[in-house]
Amino acid sequence: MSVAALDATVDLPPREADVVAPTEISPRTRVLLHGPIVPTLLRMAWPNVLVMVAQAATGLIETWFVSKLGTDALAGMALVFPGVMLMQMISAGAMGGGISSAIARALGRGRRDQADALAMHAVIIHVALGALFTGIMLGFGRPIYRALGGAGGELDAAVTYSNVVFAGSVLLWLLNGLASIIRGTGNMFVPASVICVGVVVLVPLSPLLIFGIGPFPALGIAGGGAALVLFYAAGTAVLVWYILSGRNIARLRPTRPRWPLFREILGVGAVAAVTSVQTNVIIALATALVATAAGPGAAAGYGTSARLEYLLVPLVFGLGAPLVAAIWPQAWIALFSADPRVIETGSNYLRIVGPSYGFFGLALALYFASQGAGRLFWPLSAGFLRMLVAIAGGWLALRLTGSLNWLFAALALGLVLHGLTLVVAIGTGAWFRNPPQRITSSLA
Repeated sequence: MSVAALDATVDLPPREADVVAPTEISPRTRVLLHGPIVPTLLRMAWPNVLVMVAQAATGLIETWFVSKLGTDALAGMALVFPGVMLMQMISAGAMGGGISSAIARALGRGRRDQADALAMHAVIIHVALGALFTGIMLGFGRPIYRALGGAGGELDAAVTYSNVVFAGSVLLWLLNGLASIIRGTGNMFVPASVICVGVVVLVPLSPLLIFGIGPFPALGIAGGGAALVLFYAAGTAVLVWYILSGRNIARLRPTRPRWPLFREILGVGAVAAVTSVQTNVIIALATALVATAAGPGAAAGYGTSARLEYLLVPLVFGLGAPLVAAIWPQAWIALFSADPRVIETGSNYLRIVGPSYGFFGLALALYFASQGAGRLFWPLSAGFLRMLVAIAGGWLALRLTGSLNWLFAALALGLVLHGLTLVVAIGTGAWFRNPPQRITSSLA
């Protein structure tokens, strides 16, 4: 049976025939629509901050365990890391933001059936994209890591770790997709609880599988990947149970795939994914430049240091923790390796780039605000500017001087310009120069 055409933008008033009675709006949705802005934002933000810190810290802890396997393992993990984080950032941030915003808009208009249909379409999108990542990395992982400068033992370690992690990438996408469905209803606590509990379990599970303790086999670097996949599987199972149990406002119900609903999600998520690609391409190409110029030890040092960049999703870390690491870089890098080359490269990177991390935290905050406003032109433009300065400028500096420090200076300048460009653009009213376009979608 056909339903009426539905307007897909927030600023268009819904027709009476498409709106449920006010009594059917859940208390959580009513708070989102009518509650005070700042307290509501703070109440919704703290679980997300907790999750981001927990996930980033888990990556650092796993790096610490893998570092005990030697420099080749650490360098191999550095080669894989940008790809894993790209998948994480797109599934949770870019596409996840598209899912949450689409479901929130549907619920805000009182369209529960549309929210349910969007939830199922979100699952379809994430399963498809997860399978795509699996196919690409299992089929072409070795040549990709070789192109990024991997060779010998570090290349073998990268491929081993990558094959395990990306074999389970559908589970990662499902975990983040389901969490985004729940967040779209205004429920931040359940996804945060599931992910944080999973992190608590993951921390001891990684060394058990990496080194082999008791009945657990020693899997080496593959054990770190296996622990991540088990974490994804357990978290996915819990979130599926929560939604299917009827506790979530948006439910998973069989529905015929319809392009207008895919467009509701992809209209935000696909564009936002470009920003995630920019960040991870910069780190991947910088890793390749470092590995080519100075070998696996330097690549391991850079890759370990660059992980701090992902702690900046919570803005406070953009102003605090990286500056501490920049002041005492040897203490930070020595936690992961005693190799002099690793310590030297990582310390130099943190001294030069660390003080500029606050600008990246600022850029991330403005990017998410722009995503919510549906205005992504300037975040994307600022991201491309950062890529140009960091990679093209870094390559030129490395070619002219032969010094990694000048490459790191280009990376730092890219971060500064990224943040300042967004501040100037948004501060001068870039969001409000053109009114949002009217977008309509029909559901057959």
